[in-house]
This record gives sequence, C-alpha cells and structure tokens, in this order.
Amino acid sequence: RAGQVDFQRQDVEPVISAHLPSEGTQEKKKVLNSLMSGALAGAVAKTAVAPLDRTKIMFQGKSCRLLQSSLEAYRLIYRTYLNEGFWSLWRGNSATMVRVIPYAAIQFCAHEEYKQLLGSYYGFQGKALTPFPRFIAGSLAGTTAAILTYPLDMVRARMAVTPKEMYSNIVHVFIRISREEGLKTLYRGFTPTILGVIPYAGLSFFTYETLKKLHADHSGKSQPSPPERLLFGACAGLIGQSASYPLDVVRRRMQTAGVMGHTYSSILLTMQEIIREEGLIRGLYKGLSMNWVKGPIAVGISFTTFDLMQILLRKLQHSTNVQR
Repeated sequence: RAGQVDFQRQDVEPVISAHLPSEGTQEKKKVLNSLMSGALAGAVAKTAVAPLDRTKIMFQGKSCRLLQSSLEAYRLIYRTYLNEGFWSLWRGNSATMVRVIPYAAIQFCAHEEYKQLLGSYYGFQGKALTPFPRFIAGSLAGTTAAILTYPLDMVRARMAVTPKEMYSNIVHVFIRISREEGLKTLYRGFTPTILGVIPYAGLSFFTYETLKKLHADHSGKSQPSPPERLLFGACAGLIGQSASYPLDVVRRRMQTAGVMGHTYSSILLTMQEIIREEGLIRGLYKGLSMNWVKGPIAVGISFTTFDLMQILLRKLQHSTNVQR
C-alpha cells in the first residue's frame, strides 16, 4: 500500500510541477510587470503636469531678475498660451515621453530589484527594509535610470526653452547639438544631475515606503487606498524635490547654456554665478514654489499608478494561472 501511495505521488508531482511557473519565469514576469507599470506611471504623471514642467524649465533657465515669483511664472504660462497657443504648453512633451517612459520604467524596476538584493544582503527577505537600505535602494534606482537616459533629458530641456523654429523635432535637436556643439554637450550638466538624483530618488522612495509601512502598522490594513497612496506620494515628492532643487537649477542652466548665451564650465562656477547675479534664494531656489505644486502632484500620480498597475497585473496573472 505504501508503495502504491509513493507511486501515485510520483505520478502526480510532475503534473503539478508542469503547471507551476518556474522561478526564472516568475522573475521575468516580475521584471516585465515592473517595467510596464513604471513606464505607464511616468507617462501619466508627466503628461498631467507638462505645462507646469515646461514653465519651470523656462523659469530656471532665465538668468535675469524678472522672473522671481510663482505669480510671474503663472503669467509666463498665460503669455505662452496667448502667443503660441494652447498645445504649446505641451511643447517638448514628446521628448519628455521619449525620456520619461524608459526612465520611469528603469527606475521603478531597478528599485524593486535593489530592494530584493538589499533585502537578501541585510537578511530582510520578504519583510520591509530598515530606513538606511530603503534610502539606498531609492538612490541606486534613480542613479541607474539617470545614467541610462541622460541625453534624452538634455534634449527635452533644449526643446522646452527654444522656439519651435529652432528645433523641429527630437532628432533635429540631436543632429544640431552634435554638429554645432559636439557630442559631449549631450552630457552637459550630468554631474549635478547625478548629485541631485541621489537625495531626490533616495528621499522620495524612502518617504513613500516609510509612510506605507507606518500606515500598515497603525491601521492594520495591508494596503493603503488610492487617495492615501496619492497623499503619501505627494509627501515624497515634496521632500525629495525640495532637498535636491538647487542642483536641479544648476543642471538646467548647464543644459540650456548653449542657446541662452551663457557658458558654465562647472557646478561650483555655475552656482557662484547664479548667486552673484540673482542671490542665493532667488537664484538657486527659483521656481521652487511652482515645484511645490507640480512635484507632489507628479510624484503622487507616479507612485499611485505604479502600485495600482502592479496589483492589477498580479491579479491578472493569478487568474490566468488558476484557469490553467
């Protein structure tokens, strides 16, 4: 009888294992889900705030004292609308999408992978990371995405601050910059970008993950609701962008220097010139009040979209496996 049971088990086990996805297949699906969710999250968030984003870049690129308050920034939006039309407020958004979709996909996917790696290293597999690894995972994810997609960010900045007659499309920007300023120009402002991404991505992911953990600990619910996710994401965006904003201004100045009549050779010299001409607060924090509106909205939408897409894709895969 025992032999008969063993025999039956041997027959049943291969059948069961044949229907269960292997670890490699599950990992591939997980990575693909993260990439798809991240791409959609970036696209939805950036399109929602594109007019404010374009104005912020124009605002940061000005070295004069005329644009010093958020009120003047919103006037700039209105003047752009009157002079160039409604859709001009989304000028450069195609370049933004070309950059943001791979950037967000890589960032969110990398964050999931770094969380898993750090969890294994620190012995937190299956559990929430402690604060320091949580910050490191976010910083590494942002740095990885920035390194791989930087030239696209440069192109988007150029399109945002120039009239449409100067650059007709994304390819035209690449060609003109390469011919007139050299290929190195595509990486101008790269160092302040990386220095800014480390606190920005680190603090953003850290804040969002921490708020979700605190919510789970105190509410007893495993998952926050969509409005709660939006709120947590907004807080993450506010903290992350405020911490890294001066480097964001420096990056934009260096990226747009070729078409704005300036030459900035290094981060420190750029900062010194901005402070000398415009002052510390009015120069390095120019447009920050607008970013306090734009940033939390964009980051809140981004994190929420990513989480909800992940949940949806997992449910779809689970129902498919059950049907099989």
